[in-house]
Parts: sequence; structure tokens; C-alpha cells
Amino acid sequence: MTDRYQQFASSGLGRQIVRRLGLPNPTPLRRYKPGDPALNGPALVGAAEGGRLSETLHAVLKSAGIEALTEPLTAPEGERVTHAALVFDATGIDRPERLRELYDFFHPVIRTVGTCGRVVVLGTPPESADGRAAIAQRALEGFTRSVGKELKRGATIQLGYVAPGAEAASESTLRFLLSARSAYVDAQVIRIGTHATTTAEPDDWTMPLDGKVALVTGASRGIGASIADVLARDGAHVVALDVPAQGDELSAVANRVKGTSLQLDITAADAPARLVKHLTERHGGVDIVVHNAGITRDKTLGNMKDSAWDAVLAVNLASQLAINDALLEAGALRENGRIIGVSSIAGIAGNVGQTNYATSKAGVIGMVDTYAPLLAERGATINAVAPGFIETKMTAAVPLFIREAGRRMNSMSQGGLPVDVAETIAWYANPGSAAVNGNIVRVCGQSLLGA
Repeated sequence: MTDRYQQFASSGLGRQIVRRLGLPNPTPLRRYKPGDPALNGPALVGAAEGGRLSETLHAVLKSAGIEALTEPLTAPEGERVTHAALVFDATGIDRPERLRELYDFFHPVIRTVGTCGRVVVLGTPPESADGRAAIAQRALEGFTRSVGKELKRGATIQLGYVAPGAEAASESTLRFLLSARSAYVDAQVIRIGTHATTTAEPDDWTMPLDGKVALVTGASRGIGASIADVLARDGAHVVALDVPAQGDELSAVANRVKGTSLQLDITAADAPARLVKHLTERHGGVDIVVHNAGITRDKTLGNMKDSAWDAVLAVNLASQLAINDALLEAGALRENGRIIGVSSIAGIAGNVGQTNYATSKAGVIGMVDTYAPLLAERGATINAVAPGFIETKMTAAVPLFIREAGRRMNSMSQGGLPVDVAETIAWYANPGSAAVNGNIVRVCGQSLLGA
């Protein structure tokens, strides 16, 4: 779907009008293309005294081909210096008074963040710290969320909480956050834990899913089709699933990604058993399960028919729980497996006319919370994405003014693309992300809804 306002704002006349009137000025986002460098320039790296991630950071940056600086760039007077990324290890901040170290590092250089640049702050999970250290580490969330609303030109900031002992398991997450794959992920808090018994880093970071089997439900169009594209691009064999009515479109997607299709109504009573049989007999099990299938039946609660409530909860939540249980009971989810849900910011903030949808999507978050410790015991993970306004056929049908509000009411002043959701799911699916479990990451450009 075309964002005509963004096209206008990028034109010569549009830039003048937008600047003069103080209108939203969306920057075209840099998105990942195979062969592109991780960053278009160097990363400035700093640390609070006593930080424990310096060695890891420099090793990851070197591995990713990113130049790491320990001193800011300088330029002749009148010329602008830009850093492609700013990365700060705040794990050493052990009391609130030392939060000043954030200011001391970022204040002189925050304006040097380049177009579509990256800012990453790394801390210790407050629950893993004691006393005043826990207070100081929790304060990092307010800092990063505020900076996210101040950054311009498509730049983003994230906070990564790395548990003590999980330092070596952070590479997959750091690569994602510093790359163009995270274009529409902004001001998020990500936890990297120690529950993983092993972290199997991929042999080839450009094909991390080589040899994996991925199931994607609702794969015939929109976000589901994009998920299939990205997982296949990263090396997975994709089993694309959708209802029989979408058979032609589903086959087209499966053929495009050189995968296979499965026509199945996941709400049918025998669907979980049929799905387990298909995956075990045809593929010997499954490595990645993406619960993308979802429907809307929007009405205010007083005008909603019981059939609309039941249908949405059945597709968006109950079927996922039934499939999870069947896969786990049969042992069909392989070692270091991944279950990935698709929630929504509606499940976090609620939405008028979507009590059924928001209830189901909040339930997906509950699913992640409940299953995370169970899957950790099996050497697997479960996480979810929560998309905001994504440019799809569904959002194209939204009334104009509501659509424009959805696009502009975020720090990027634009809607996201299906590929933005897919890239986040691919990061979860990466075998190097074994220490990322129980996370809900919003793909919303730091939407004001639920902020």
C-alpha cells in the first residue's frame, strides 16, 4: 500500500512545507537486503565502569564486520560527524547516582546518530540485581523510551537486558538490533536469559535457518506470506498452512519459497493431530512454529454477535494452544525448537470495537508467559511479536483519517511493512537466539498506543 503523504514529504516542495509547518516527516527506512553491510558506518562503543559486556560487544562487532570506535569521530569545523550506531554497556551502573554516566556518554554524541542509525543500551535485568543496582537498572527503560521519541531520521534505540552468565548468548540479538532487519522495532526491552543449555550459533549468519523446517500458519497472504519469504530466504524449508478457501494463493506462496503447502482449518477438532502427523511423517518433526493465522470480526461489545466472539477466540488463541500441546505431547518440536506467536498492540493497549481481537491477542501474551518455562526445560523457546500499524490489505480498508492516525502516531511517523514483522520473527527463530525466551517485542515504530 502506498503512503502518499510520505512520498509528498520526500519531494522538494513537500520537504519545505513539512519543515515550515512542523508536520510529521517520515524518513524512508533502511531495510535489510542480502549482501548489505550491517551498518553504513562505524559504531561508537562506551561503557560504565565495571561493565561486563565490553569483550562480548567488540567480538560481536568484529564478527559482523562493524568498525568499533572507543572515541567519537571528529570533523573539521562546519562539517557534520555521523556515527552509524551508539552502543553503551550500562551493566556496571550499580546505584542511581551513577545514571549520570548515561548522560555523560550520550549527551555529546546523540546528535551524531546517522540516518536510520542504531542506539543500543545494554543492562542487567533488574530481577537479577540487588537493592539500588536493581533500581538503577530499571531506570534504563525510561531513558531508552524517551530517547526513542527524540531520535530523528529513522533512527532507533533498544534496551537489551543481558543476564549475568548470558553474555556469550547475546550475539544473535545484537546483530538483529544493530542491523536494518530491525527497521521498525523501536524503544523495546529485550531480555536475554541463562535458561538455554546450549546456544547453537549458525555456521553462516546469512543463512541461519539452513536445514530447519518452519511451519507458518495463515501463510497465503499479507504478513504470513512475508514470514514465509524471510524464513525461506534464511534457509528454512517452509510448510505454508492456510484454510482450503485460500488454496490457490497458498500454493503460490509455497511455490515461490520452494516450500510445501498444507490446507487445513486449524480450528477443526482433529486439526492438531492431523498437523502433527503431517509434520512427523513428511519432515521428521518441526523446528519453528509461527502462529500467524488470525481473523478480525470488529464490533463494539454491545453490538457483537456471539459467533463473532467465538470465531476470533477460536482462531487467534484456542487453536494455537491446542497445536502447541499436540506438538509437545508427540515430541514433534525438535531440540532448540521455536514457537513464535503473533500478538498485537491491541492486546497491550486495547482498541475500540475489538474486544474479541484484543482479548485473543492479550491471550497470546499469556501463552508466551505460561509456556516459556515449560519450553526452557525442553531446550526450546517461545516468544511473540506485537505488530502496530502495518501496511496490508486489511489496513488499506481502514477509513482514511483512522489510517493516517495509525501511520503517524509513532516515533517513525509511518506505518511498518509486513517484512518488518517477518524479520523480527526470523531473529527469534535463529538458532543463536536460544537465550531469548518469554519476550514480547512490539513491531510498531514506538507507537503512542500503549506506550
